[in-house]
Amino acid sequence: MAKFQPTSVGKLENDYDVVIIGSGGTGLSAAIQANELGMKVAVLEKEEELGGNTNRASSGMNAAETNVQLHHGVIDNVADFYHETYKDGGRLNDKDMLGYFVYHTAPAIDWLADHDIKLDDITITGGMSKKRTHRPASMAPIGGFLVKSLLEVVAQEDIPVFNKTKVTKLRRADDGRVNGVEVDADGITKVINAKAVILATGGFGASKEYIKRFRPDLESYKTTNQPGATGDGLKLAENVGAELMQMNLVQVHPTVQQDNPHVYLIGEAVRGEGAIMVNGEGKRFVNELNTRKICANAITALPEHSAYLIFDQGIRDHVKAIEFYDKVGLVVHGETIEDLAKQINVDPDNLKQTVTTWNQAVENHDDAEFGRTTGMDRGITKPGFFAIHIAPAIHYTMGGIHITPKTQVLDGNGDIIKGLFAAGEVAGGLHGNNRVGGNSIAETIVFGRQAGQQVALYARSL
Repeated sequence: MAKFQPTSVGKLENDYDVVIIGSGGTGLSAAIQANELGMKVAVLEKEEELGGNTNRASSGMNAAETNVQLHHGVIDNVADFYHETYKDGGRLNDKDMLGYFVYHTAPAIDWLADHDIKLDDITITGGMSKKRTHRPASMAPIGGFLVKSLLEVVAQEDIPVFNKTKVTKLRRADDGRVNGVEVDADGITKVINAKAVILATGGFGASKEYIKRFRPDLESYKTTNQPGATGDGLKLAENVGAELMQMNLVQVHPTVQQDNPHVYLIGEAVRGEGAIMVNGEGKRFVNELNTRKICANAITALPEHSAYLIFDQGIRDHVKAIEFYDKVGLVVHGETIEDLAKQINVDPDNLKQTVTTWNQAVENHDDAEFGRTTGMDRGITKPGFFAIHIAPAIHYTMGGIHITPKTQVLDGNGDIIKGLFAAGEVAGGLHGNNRVGGNSIAETIVFGRQAGQQVALYARSL
């Protein structure tokens, strides 16, 4: 299919049932769902490129008790998914949101499949006990695949998506309801009336201003986020009295290649399929599939504040994204483990011993050193051998707008701001103090759909 063409701003109308701000996974899911429920929808995106941070997601979409899992012989339990996510989030997750989330992940996988977006393969990410990370059978990175596929549905359903259209203000009626937006559409200022507005603008991982305000200790860190992730939705919401919550909870991703001006997130699937991490001495130092928080802190605590992912051709065969990492020059190659060690300046004997010990742990299903129990389907045995240099970077903002499980936005008194909905990374509460890999893509679909359903209910009540 030809590349998706955004609608020309000249076709921006004065009235819609629902205006959706942001064109990532959340905004596109909400648009499709609301449109299918009979709403007249417009999606507004300030950047030229559509898809937001969703484009950068690589591992997959978590879901429990799916038919896909059963096809792969994985018997799962939604309650386990709930408890593991709650524990991994430091028990700071909003329980009602988390409950809604875990029970709606399997229907979200089915909903995507109904739109011919099939996630038929599974892998595992840190903090999970089972393979629940769904991805396409091609093993392509989930983000680009999902954005392209959702845009194909948007094109089929004739939903207008406007790029280079920045919302500058939310409009309110005399009774306080949000009833429209003001936009700067490629230099033209325009007022658009709407029965409801959905904020799907993503997080603030690329906002120096918000990071400085809430996490000054991270001010010097690089970010994996696209440049547009500057917290615009938070500003819009704050200006109409919305409450922000848990804004200090910022996730640092442990495995980010940042030796070049362009920062590359190395997806958790690399470890999920069997990679290990070693320090400057060529030794392991952590359970690589512990939570992101624990892994990132362990790397930061090393004298060099960085580490190497070590893997072989067998692991590479199971993670398509590695082909891309190699193409852009991030992967170091070695004929043997000793050869690889020389390439990355670590002690060859140490690295050889580390890999030998690890391979025995895989064979015996017992990691005596660090207690790792997942991502052990294969050892590091098949030539060639590879390394990627990684260090932690700002990745995800768990805090955001305070919402209900119905995606309704709350003010500082806990009252609902009528006509305003928020979903995805712009909203806080779901993840607690640590977002589990694979849960953000699931959040975009689960709560994008929920926002689409709730605006339809709200619009019908007017």
